[in-house]
Amino acid sequence: MASVSSIEELIDSLRQLPGIGPKAAQRMTYQLLTSDKETASRLGNALLNAVKNVKRCPRCNNLTDKDVCKYCSSIHRDDSLLCVVETVADMMVIEQSLSWNGKYFILMGRLSPLNGIGPNELELGHLIDRASEPEVKEVVIATSFTAEGEATALAITELLAKHTPHVKVTRIAKGIPAGAELEYTDVNTVAQAMLNRRIRENN
Repeated sequence: MASVSSIEELIDSLRQLPGIGPKAAQRMTYQLLTSDKETASRLGNALLNAVKNVKRCPRCNNLTDKDVCKYCSSIHRDDSLLCVVETVADMMVIEQSLSWNGKYFILMGRLSPLNGIGPNELELGHLIDRASEPEVKEVVIATSFTAEGEATALAITELLAKHTPHVKVTRIAKGIPAGAELEYTDVNTVAQAMLNRRIRENN
């Protein structure tokens, strides 16, 4: 069996990135290796450094190379507000909307029994611990409006009602279309949904 060349390996690695097809991966590879080797070297070093040093924040699960991420450590953010999102990408969309100045908790996924993702995989116990902190007054559930996102929101609502009944639980408003992924929603829509959040009913 013939060995894979360095070029083929790089093309195949780039193809693993979201939104990068075979042709785009090939163009990027040849661009980096022919006319932009300095950028290629810097990119490689930055990637290796990130893989080595970046970890999950123990407070919110954000990615950081510090002991605690910049959002959790900021003295300028409101400790009484906690926003629950599915992914780091979702958190960044909310940040770009400029509609939120509280703290975050990142689930790193959503409930999906068919894929073996349950409450333990989402560390919902960790979320309960965060919501139980005395300064937290409101938890905003900002999961996507897919079936799995809604199921996750309902599970979180029930857990918070049981373990932290004194905490107000709200859900971002459906300015975001049903079935939409938060990560791919424009920031103005996210901002409106955040401003129009409502109390989550536990039916």
